[in-house]
Amino acid sequence: MKTKWFLPGLAVLFLAVMGIYFLLNPSYEKSIEAKYYYEIGDYDEAYKLANEAFSLDLYNRMASTIMAQSKTSMKYKKYIDQGKEYMAEINKIAAKESISDADRAKIKLMSEIMVDSYKKLAPSVITNSELVREAAKYYNDFEKLLEKVNR
Repeated sequence: MKTKWFLPGLAVLFLAVMGIYFLLNPSYEKSIEAKYYYEIGDYDEAYKLANEAFSLDLYNRMASTIMAQSKTSMKYKKYIDQGKEYMAEINKIAAKESISDADRAKIKLMSEIMVDSYKKLAPSVITNSELVREAAKYYNDFEKLLEKVNR
């Protein structure tokens, strides 16, 4: 009868010790904080904290993963921000009475930059799907715009 409770009790004790180690280890503490910032979308802070955690413990796979994911998400965020900026500039050009050849060339160049930049992005399974969708939307918009400008 004692063995019936001994093994599950030992397993619970082992899990409790691991949990306490995980929560009290400074590297994992920073990793948990980095994960929080990643989940709320502050990828710069998540990367910074994950990098600190990784420098404390090179075997901290959680920190390594968060660092890689934050870096990927920052690239997506930068792409989206650049897309918004270029779209605003293109809308200003389109609001003019007539579009000059220089403006057409500028639109073409911005569109080519955005299309080429999108091809360099590489999402992973855990990359924020909203970021991936928004980047794909900008890619499609700029691809259509490039087709129109090339005619």
